[in-house]
Amino acid sequence: MLTALGAVLLLTACSAGSTATQVGRVAGQGTLVLGTTGVPASLDFTTTGGAAIPQALMSNVYEGLVRIDAAGDVVPHLATSWDVTEEATVYTFHLREGVTFSDGSPFNAESAKFSIEYVRESWTNGLKAQMDVVSGVEVLDEHTLRVTLSRPSHHWLWSMGTLTGAMMTPTGVDRLATTPVGTGPYLLGRFAVGESISFTRNPDYWGEPAKENAAIRYFADATSAVNALRSDDIDLVWAMQAPELLDTLPEEYNVEVGTTNGEVLISMNNRRAPFDDPDVRRAVLHAVDREAVNQVVWEGLATDTGAAPVPPTDPWFTGEDFAPYDPDRARELLDGRTPAITISLPSLPYAQNISELLYSQLRDVGFEVTLETVEFPAVWLAEVMTSKNYDMSIIAHVEARDIPALFGNPDYYLGYDNESVRADLLAADTAVTVEEQVDHMEEAVATIMSDAGALTVFNLPNIVVTSPGVTGVTPTVVTDALALAGMEKQ
Repeated sequence: MLTALGAVLLLTACSAGSTATQVGRVAGQGTLVLGTTGVPASLDFTTTGGAAIPQALMSNVYEGLVRIDAAGDVVPHLATSWDVTEEATVYTFHLREGVTFSDGSPFNAESAKFSIEYVRESWTNGLKAQMDVVSGVEVLDEHTLRVTLSRPSHHWLWSMGTLTGAMMTPTGVDRLATTPVGTGPYLLGRFAVGESISFTRNPDYWGEPAKENAAIRYFADATSAVNALRSDDIDLVWAMQAPELLDTLPEEYNVEVGTTNGEVLISMNNRRAPFDDPDVRRAVLHAVDREAVNQVVWEGLATDTGAAPVPPTDPWFTGEDFAPYDPDRARELLDGRTPAITISLPSLPYAQNISELLYSQLRDVGFEVTLETVEFPAVWLAEVMTSKNYDMSIIAHVEARDIPALFGNPDYYLGYDNESVRADLLAADTAVTVEEQVDHMEEAVATIMSDAGALTVFNLPNIVVTSPGVTGVTPTVVTDALALAGMEKQ
């Protein structure tokens, strides 16, 4: 869950100029500096959740046997190819030769085996469950690895292109929180907790080298980041949270808007009255004007997903509007009832902004609404996520392809319980072909939306603002990585 929340939670402050010399303006000429929010507390994602750590380290320091390309497809990386048995349960990976980790140790089948087993045996991050389907790992020779699954799993291979597939070396895991060791195009330069991470180009990188040294600066808010951009302390702002600032920028700055995996859910406790009644949940879906919320919060830059928890980069995104704005239909579904609900709002800017419209729109169709701000993260995680002591809440989930996590577990905080959905999710994961996988996922999504399991008001946009001369930036987010190696300032 912490991974699902991390990319949009503005938790830690830093000043606009406090680390300028540390991350490159004076001490490191030729360093591209990126500014963003969502600061990591450590560099060890094996024990710590949150999107901020893999965002900084995946594709930069760590790499996987495979990677996920811009289209969302699995392609070779540290494995040049792989063979799969007809039953789709045995994968034989042919590994790239001549690759070393940044501490000089070799990348080979032994280190790949170690990495997979390390997730299963030593990780405490909840995402380790993505390796549960692995039943055995064998070294066939120095550059050939065999992985056996207990059942076919499309999601397992895809997850190998994310943080759970990060290749590590046994000689590097004793200092993951401060000195990560990987095979990527960068070496860690300096980690200033709460402020910045700097990277130096890996002189021994096996692939195309990084364009230049890089750094990530962390800011408390969009205004601070934009001020740093204006003063040339940074070269680009990634995931800017305040679209109203765009009109204040000089014309020479470039603005690009991509999509993300961040579906913002209006969650309803399916196991507690009044939301144990599907008609009450359906009334919510029709009562909320998603377009109006998008305009107020993001000036229309967020992506409407038709109320479904599917980003447009997923193959099972259909574009169907599952819940058109229809307050009259919402009133019909309530049938004269006036359900009293409390919205437990995490103390996050986007949730607070959404709540104002949500309050008035729900009251308009007959709900009696009370707004209650809940401190995030500690109190929200304890009361809403863990104890499930809530009626309704608003939170962003940013983990890629997370429908099984959200709707496949009745014990999750949503409390959604549908056996046919779980069957479709399993059928999708074990499908023989991608086409069959997509068909089953579409069926699962259609059922979830028919049940009104939750309401996705929009998918978060990724607003990227670059200073003149910055190239190589891809704003659409497909996985958990923010790849820096292709960026440069000319």
